[in-house]
Amino acid sequence: MNVKARFLAACARRPVDRTPVWMMRQAGRYLPEYRAIRQRVDFLTLCKTPELAAEVSLQPLRRFGMDACIVFSDILIPVEAMGARVEFGDGGPQLASPVRDLAAVDRLTVPDPEEKMSFVLETLRRLRAALADDAALVGFVGAPFTLASYLVEGGGSKNFALTKSLMYSQPQTFDALLAKLADTIARYAAAQIAAGAQAVQVFDTWAGELDPPAYERFALPYQKVVVDTIRQHGVPAILFVNGCAGKLTLLAKTGAEVLSVDWRIGLDRVRAELGDRFALQGNVDPCALLSSPQIASQAANAAMLAAGGAGHILNLGHGILPSTPLECARSFVESPRALAVPA
Repeated sequence: MNVKARFLAACARRPVDRTPVWMMRQAGRYLPEYRAIRQRVDFLTLCKTPELAAEVSLQPLRRFGMDACIVFSDILIPVEAMGARVEFGDGGPQLASPVRDLAAVDRLTVPDPEEKMSFVLETLRRLRAALADDAALVGFVGAPFTLASYLVEGGGSKNFALTKSLMYSQPQTFDALLAKLADTIARYAAAQIAAGAQAVQVFDTWAGELDPPAYERFALPYQKVVVDTIRQHGVPAILFVNGCAGKLTLLAKTGAEVLSVDWRIGLDRVRAELGDRFALQGNVDPCALLSSPQIASQAANAAMLAAGGAGHILNLGHGILPSTPLECARSFVESPRALAVPA
């Protein structure tokens, strides 16, 4: 079974010769070759230069041999394309003009991906040509709620007080923002698929901060717009919600074929609640890779066994941390090669 086929078969819950593996944020600061490039260019320039973005996307595959390559970019690229000014500094992204009323929502546009985000699409085309069958190519987008939270907060947040205040006090304004974001992201996802993405991961990182009723009201319908578009274009949709425990039955309504699970709930519990209707991705605590190669391998093996066989993609429960030792990352990636897939 070639590498690309293995990953796509797992997404479709078909039998595989071994569990496929990749890592969220696998192209990044834990790699010395990535840091060498970042010494020459800033983050946004790297995202917008297809030759460099393709190079850093491929770096972890050359070193470790993952089953999937995720395009190097950022979830806020389409937000910038909509007309919001985004600055990427060491303290995380900052938006100069937060969106906190209907007039600000109206000023945002729904961009043409080929016109405003052509650099990401060119990176995907380069990657697809370079990878052939050596790895599956994964595109990604931010989900509407998570992108809305950055727009409203003006950056990251610990409690999302401004976002939730707008959500509860002006639900029509918040819906207008979410609808415009969903339209933008659906078009962007479709363009990524046309450029060569063979699966698309939808990151709704901050939707886990919502209680279940608010998640069902403000996150789920707009996730579904994006997921439906991905599926209509014939590739698997992978949905990641950080802090998904307690919302599993709601995630099941999105239509995503693959649910990417964080480390706060065991994959065996997810299987018990949802059955075999979905492929699962995850869910090793990234901090387990800060220890030793042996512990990293043990954590990977535990996740594979808990997932119960076919329909599992080994991954972390969030992004790999910059201080991760290379030997621990290698041990994690190599673990599936030594563990048979349960029947």
